[in-house]
Amino acid sequence: MSKGSRRSESGAIARRLKEGRGQGSEKSYKPWLTVRDVPSRGLSVRIKGRKTGRVHHLLSQLELSYFLLLDDIRVSCIMDIREQFPLTPIETTLEIADMLSIPHPKDPKTGEPIVMTTDFLVIVTSADGERRLARTLKPSADLGSPRVIEKFEIERIYWETQGVDWGIVTERGASCAAPA
Repeated sequence: MSKGSRRSESGAIARRLKEGRGQGSEKSYKPWLTVRDVPSRGLSVRIKGRKTGRVHHLLSQLELSYFLLLDDIRVSCIMDIREQFPLTPIETTLEIADMLSIPHPKDPKTGEPIVMTTDFLVIVTSADGERRLARTLKPSADLGSPRVIEKFEIERIYWETQGVDWGIVTERGASCAAPA
């Protein structure tokens, strides 16, 4: 949903899927959320990636800083960087939230469940082959919030069921192994 308009969340999900959001790879990837979709309380930036050759949509200073580390051409193991990656289908995160007995994130205006996103899905190569790393970024000051931890737990379990390494990155560094 754009900053100035509100539609039903189910309509926004259908529209984003039709637009190919959250799909593709490298140059063809389209993020689920763009800088136009999310009201900014600080820095939001569009920047062309050197590795992907496309414009990336970053929603905070922390995301920009991490992206610049990932996009460094001297780091040759990183093959693809996908930001604002959707945790779909939404039914999966709804089931996880229900299993944990915690509320699923909702649109504050409509009260409808929203598609959760992970800040970065990074594709890396190593001697063992290709791996996917999901990384959520959050200022360390926000880690004390019980609601933040609840949402992280939904995200962690989602990625665990996908067989993807998930971790949290703060301005102090990563809590789990980050791509080198």
